[in-house]
Amino acid sequence: MENAVEEPDITIVSDKGQIVIPAPLRNKLGIKPRSKLLVYSVEDIIILKKLTLPDVKKEMQDIWKEVDKKIAKYGELSQEEVQAEIKGHRAEQKRKTKRG
Repeated sequence: MENAVEEPDITIVSDKGQIVIPAPLRNKLGIKPRSKLLVYSVEDIIILKKLTLPDVKKEMQDIWKEVDKKIAKYGELSQEEVQAEIKGHRAEQKRKTKRG
C-alpha cells in the first residue's frame, strides 16, 4: 500500500476531546494549524480527512478582476454576463484542479 503509514502511532485524547496528530503525518499530509478536517466513524474506527476548501475571497477578487477588464473593453455588463463570467471562472478552476 503506497499511501499507508509505515508505523502506527499512539495519541491521547485530552480532557477537552482534542487529539494530537503526529508531526510526521501532519507534514506528509500538509496539515497546518487551522486546517479543516472531516471527521466520521465506521464502527469503532475514527476517520479524519483533510478538506481543501476554496479561498472564496481570492476567487471573488480574480472574478472581479476579469469582469473589470471586460467592462474596460466593452462597457457595462449585464447581470447575465457577470454570472456567465463567474460560471466560466469556476469551470476553469475545476478543470485546473482535475489536471493536478
